[in-house]
Amino acid sequence: MADVRIGLALENFSPYPKIPDIESLLAYSRRAEELGFDSLWVWDHILLGTKSPFPFLESLSTLAAISTVTKRMSLGTGILVLPLRNPVVLAKTTASLDRMSGGRLMLGVAAGWYEREFEACGVSFKDRGKLFVRNLEVLNRFWTEDMVDGEYDGMAFRRAVMLPRPLQTPRPPLLIGGYVDRVLRRVARFADGWLTYFYTPESFTEAWAKVRRFAEEEGRDPDSLLNVAQLPFCADTSFETADRRVRSFIDGYFDVAPWSESTADSAIRGTPEQCAEQLARHVDAGVQHLVLVPCDYAPEQVEAIAEEILPRFRRVEVLPS
Repeated sequence: MADVRIGLALENFSPYPKIPDIESLLAYSRRAEELGFDSLWVWDHILLGTKSPFPFLESLSTLAAISTVTKRMSLGTGILVLPLRNPVVLAKTTASLDRMSGGRLMLGVAAGWYEREFEACGVSFKDRGKLFVRNLEVLNRFWTEDMVDGEYDGMAFRRAVMLPRPLQTPRPPLLIGGYVDRVLRRVARFADGWLTYFYTPESFTEAWAKVRRFAEEEGRDPDSLLNVAQLPFCADTSFETADRRVRSFIDGYFDVAPWSESTADSAIRGTPEQCAEQLARHVDAGVQHLVLVPCDYAPEQVEAIAEEILPRFRRVEVLPS
């Protein structure tokens, strides 16, 4: 268990009329570091929802604020909608954030799914896969090259120099989120790892095996790849009570696409003993970095994870993979 990292998701978005509060996020982050968590993760959208909107604090500026009140934890996006971002501006913003945080950025990216958001930003939704790959290449070049030359869809780079580069070398860890095989192949080809969302251990095992196989086909060592699993969490006096609470939380905050393997059944819920056993099953499936989404983002849930569940979790024997 010693090598498994445990992170927390942040409430930088909420169902209207609730508005995310930066002071609450800062206090939550300070306490998470005091309790020994390894990472903090924000969600990303420019806009989301119409009749039932979701107010969002922008992901990277939120992490910049969090970086000023923490010293040790990794800071991640889970995920950033990459086609919506100008890749040159994104390279500057993320390099600055990595420097400001002392080299703690983990950038999770994906192609996106909310068409109205693309329309509002003037970005082609049907071309989002192509734009994702283009932006990924441009971002990586400015992160890692001393001087960039080339042209990409109207962007002209003539001996372009962007300094300072990220503090982490050769770059901050780059994770790709998504479900289908073509996305998992992108993980194997372009990224440092895969970030998944609300997967059961069984679904994770199947998809992670594909990523590893695709990496071998690309000539990469599959053991060099990282993975991060985002999971809803609720501790209570019984499984039934926790199950009701966490399903209500998921229904109010999150989209669980019917065409994906994401499901509310992935939630870690129940008594502390049951939660510890469920976490262990994810580790047994191969998860390296667990990011828990506490029910209602309640401080008592965070305290319960640190004080009641993780000590039990560390004692659960995980079967060799």
